[in-house]
Formats: sequence, C-alpha cells, structure tokens
Amino acid sequence: MELDKIKRILVVGAGTMGHAIAQVYATAGFEVDLVDLNQEVLDNAMNKIKSNLSLLVEYKHVKSGEISNILNRIHPSIDLKVAAQNCDLVLEAVSEDRNVKREVFSQLNEFCSEDIILASNTSELNIFNVAKVKNPKRLVIHHWFHPPYIIPLVEIVAGRKTSSKVIDISFKLLEKIGKKPLILKKFTNAFVVNKIQQAINSAVFTLLIRGIASPEEIDMAIKNSLGIRLPFVGVAQNLDFVGLDVVYDIIKNMGGMDLVLLRDKVKNGQLGAKTSIGFYDYQGRTEEEILTKRDKLYLQMLDYLKKMNAFEPI
Repeated sequence: MELDKIKRILVVGAGTMGHAIAQVYATAGFEVDLVDLNQEVLDNAMNKIKSNLSLLVEYKHVKSGEISNILNRIHPSIDLKVAAQNCDLVLEAVSEDRNVKREVFSQLNEFCSEDIILASNTSELNIFNVAKVKNPKRLVIHHWFHPPYIIPLVEIVAGRKTSSKVIDISFKLLEKIGKKPLILKKFTNAFVVNKIQQAINSAVFTLLIRGIASPEEIDMAIKNSLGIRLPFVGVAQNLDFVGLDVVYDIIKNMGGMDLVLLRDKVKNGQLGAKTSIGFYDYQGRTEEEILTKRDKLYLQMLDYLKKMNAFEPI
C-alpha cells in the first residue's frame, strides 16, 4: 500500500468518535464509508456531521459552499462486507469492548484484502492482543481525540509486528489531512495523553473523596494555573522552568523513588532554563531571555482567557 493509492476510507462505528473522524477525512477530500449496525445511529451521525460543519463554517475552518460536497463524500451503510471490499484503509471506532472489537476485526480480516491497513481508534486497549488478523504487519493504532474535527493530535501506536512502512504511511496520511501525529517509540497501555490524564483523574478523585476541595474549586485552581501555562510549556518543559534540581528534591522529600534520569541531569548541571539546558536545549540563551519569552506568552494567554470569560464553568 502506498500513500497516494489511499483514496477511500472505511470507518467502522458511527458513534461519538467514528462519525467525526469520517467527517475529517471527507473534509480532506477522501471518499468515506461510514458503517454501523444501527441505521438510526447512522442517521443521527449524519445530522451531527451537518451540525459540526455548520459550526466550522462559523469559525471559517470550512467554507459554506463545501458542506454539500463533504456530505456527499460520506456514504453511510449497514453493510460492512461491501464497504470493506472497496476501501483502501480501515479505521475501527467501535465501543471499547474487547469482544466487540475482536468480532469487528475478525470480519475485517475476512472481508478486506491482506494489504489493507487496519487501524484502531482504541484509547487504551492492546489491540494487538485483541485482533487476530492475517498479515499483522498492517495492524496499527490511530488514537484520535474528541472532538476529532477540532483537536489536532492523533497518537500512532505500533505493535511488535507492525511494519515501519505502515507507521510511515500512517504519519504522512494524518499530516495530509491536517492532523498532528505522534509516533510512540514503544507500546504502553493508555499511550501518552490518556496515561497523563489518568494520573490527573486519580488526583482529582483523591481530592474529592478526602473532601479537600469541591469540583468547582479544583477546576478553578487548574484553570488559573496550569490552564495558562500548558499551551506553551506542556508538562515536560514546565519541569525545566521549575528547575530539575528542585523537582528532584521535591520527589525525594515526598518519599518518591530516586529517579536516575533526574539525578544524572542534576549531576551534570542540566537544571533547565537557568542553565540553558534540561529536558530541552535552549541553545545557550540566558535565563532572562528564556523567561522573558515565556512570560510574554503567559501574559497574552491570561489576557485572552479573561476576555473570553474562560475561567467560568461552561
């Protein structure tokens, strides 16, 4: 399979993620078969896509004259066998149920040719243990984020048998449709974003159960701190601004493990922004230069969020 030969996409599952992923591919010019067992779900999916496109027109992400063409490129169907025989790539987006996914891939294995890339939108499952297919080199995870027509990131996760060519095609395809793909260096359950999100969720539930803060107070605290910083420094680079020596001491004081990764960086004087190198290399810039650039961005974000009234609950 070559990238320029991919013209028709099959999305299996027209629920929360599936219909929106179909919308993204159709917007990018691909013919899309959107398959679901339930005709009512398909009808609802097409209505949601129309609504989504109208919103995107409002924000000038789509031209109003393009809506009918986009909708015409989406072909809802309850016949997986027929759709599977015509597609160039499959994206499975059914519920996070091992048995359901196993059955879908069993049918795809029967209906699709052996060189068709089979991608799963699973958010945490090891699909490589769930799906049993011929030519497992073509099996890969494309993990999209809700809502797919707004959030740029798609995580690409390979199994032990996934071919490098499939990973390369996946990356280029997702870039082609305007996404920001991330290739994980190795498989891990929940991948990158959800693994971090799970840690956050765990902390939130701990705070709630212990009565330390209310949901509204927790969200207010995050919006007025991390919410301003994360768009610019993420979570790894933020450690550079705290100072890796400070981070190392905090972890030790809290009884955490002695992290060799941090210990070595501190030992080598790679402390972050204040030494111009930490997790990131700041190319010899002074601490003042680095912090000034950061602070200007923070101030712009703070002013923008205040104007949007973003600190209030939706």
